Amino acid sequence: MSLTSQLESLLLASPRPLTIRKLGEQTGRTTEDITAALDTLGQKYNVEESGIQVLRHGQTVQFVTSPLNSKLVTEFLKEEQAGELTRPALETLTIVAYRGPISKIQLDTIRGVNCSLILRHLMIKGLIEGKTAKDKLQTTYQVTADFVRFLGLTDITQLPDYEQLHHDERLELLLNPTAVTTTEEAPSPSTPA
Repeated sequence: MSLTSQLESLLLASPRPLTIRKLGEQTGRTTEDITAALDTLGQKYNVEESGIQVLRHGQTVQFVTSPLNSKLVTEFLKEEQAGELTRPALETLTIVAYRGPISKIQLDTIRGVNCSLILRHLMIKGLIEGKTAKDKLQTTYQVTADFVRFLGLTDITQLPDYEQLHHDERLELLLNPTAVTTTEEAPSPSTPA
């Protein structure tokens, strides 16, 4: 598989800009290789006929829509924001509300499907937000203050059965299969007779 193909897939799947360094780590390639491949993608996409463009800002890069289609995209996004949530979106939002902050990998594990597009949709609606930890280079998602306020709550912990679902042992075991639950006791050493 070509490097440009790999970069296209990563940029399309990511809900946020990616650094050149991160792209290099993911593909096992040098910064120079990534920069050259991004130049190739720019030549391919940054033309008037393309609806997708490559936006590079400092050391970050992402796919964006063409400025020529901004009116069309703005109208579409307004409809998306005003529209009702689908069942998968409601499931994802519920998991984020009860388990957040939660990583995309954990969310995908719980739901059993890739949640990238749903996460993007929920962020567009202003219901969740993503935060990237500098030390882990991983984004975690949690509900926004607007979501909590919309529900008429002052704190997310006021959701029904929040503590029970936030610390559910079955989900912990699913997300961390090697972790030993605290309810299991270590076998006691046998005493000589």
